[in-house]
Amino acid sequence: MTSSEPTSTRRRLRRLWLPLAIGLVQVAGSYGAYRGQLERREPDALMVVLALIGPIALYWLRQRPVLVLTATTISTLTFMLLQYPYGPVILSFVISVFSAVIAGHRLAGWVAAAALYFGHVLGRIALGINEDGIYQSLAVGAWFVVMVIVAELVRNGRERSAAVARTRKQEELRRAGEERLRIAQELHDVVAHHISLINVQAGVALHLVDRQPEQAGTALAAIKEASKEALVELRSIVGVLRQSDESAPRQPVPGLERLEHLLSRTSGAGLEVYKTSAGLPHALPTSVDRAAFRIIQESLTNVVRHSGATKVGVHLQYGGTFFELWVDDDGNGVPETVVEGNGLVGMRERATALGGTMTTTRSPSGGFRVTAHFPLSAEDERDPD
Repeated sequence: MTSSEPTSTRRRLRRLWLPLAIGLVQVAGSYGAYRGQLERREPDALMVVLALIGPIALYWLRQRPVLVLTATTISTLTFMLLQYPYGPVILSFVISVFSAVIAGHRLAGWVAAAALYFGHVLGRIALGINEDGIYQSLAVGAWFVVMVIVAELVRNGRERSAAVARTRKQEELRRAGEERLRIAQELHDVVAHHISLINVQAGVALHLVDRQPEQAGTALAAIKEASKEALVELRSIVGVLRQSDESAPRQPVPGLERLEHLLSRTSGAGLEVYKTSAGLPHALPTSVDRAAFRIIQESLTNVVRHSGATKVGVHLQYGGTFFELWVDDDGNGVPETVVEGNGLVGMRERATALGGTMTTTRSPSGGFRVTAHFPLSAEDERDPD
């Protein structure tokens, strides 16, 4: 016997308890009901068979709800038309109606309720049985309508709950996608910037190792520092991917407070780097601060890798309702048609996600200019987090 066979057996046993319980209630309850309805047909073997058809059909309720509903409707109607005592025999019919409507078979549930009610009323008229008055018949009809309406309400409640669960799941997937995109951008920025600096410094070291070995040490020290910082940032990002809560990051998320260090490290690649600032400097929202740093970092990386520039400037503009930055170089410029790589696309996505813009143009010196503009609200200035 395989491991799945005991599980399947237990599942079948769990499905049996409802038919057995309902069958016992319907048979025993019908015998008990006869004691107060001696004018009706005396219980016999046929009554027991009819009382058990519905409960037995309930075993297949989940797989064949409409077929089970049909079986319980016919057996219950036959039971009632044969003048067996009124009682719990209708229980299996009620369960099958509820299950069919909740499962989405609304028309079948309404038709079955109407068939049982009108079949009973018209059948009694055809058989010449007039024990029940008009008011009693109307009351029974109203009870049938209420039964199906309650089933409809339960179905609507379940559908709303399922819709809420789907919406919540979609929101979780959306947030997970945004987080993956953010992490991918972080990885790209960290790897591209540090590897570019390492590549430039390695070239300098190879050039100087034979001619001026004492100066090659400076390039090698810069390589060591850049690789160390890259490892620290990569370890922090990978920790997020692993969802590890064992330890906090060893350093804060990079922001403009590290700009001077970034510029100093870039100047080690042989560039003349300078910074200007306009307006009254103030704390920026964390998201803007982080995005601004990464855009500057990526811009400097592109200057080092592609521009052939000797000078690069970083300009910061603090306004009352905006923050703007631009990075200029005096390199080879940019053609009118720019084929954008992941770096430029990532910078634009960072700015757009915060309601800002990022553009690339030719700088006044003939090189390349990256401009990023971020809107700020009064609340942002009061609460930078």
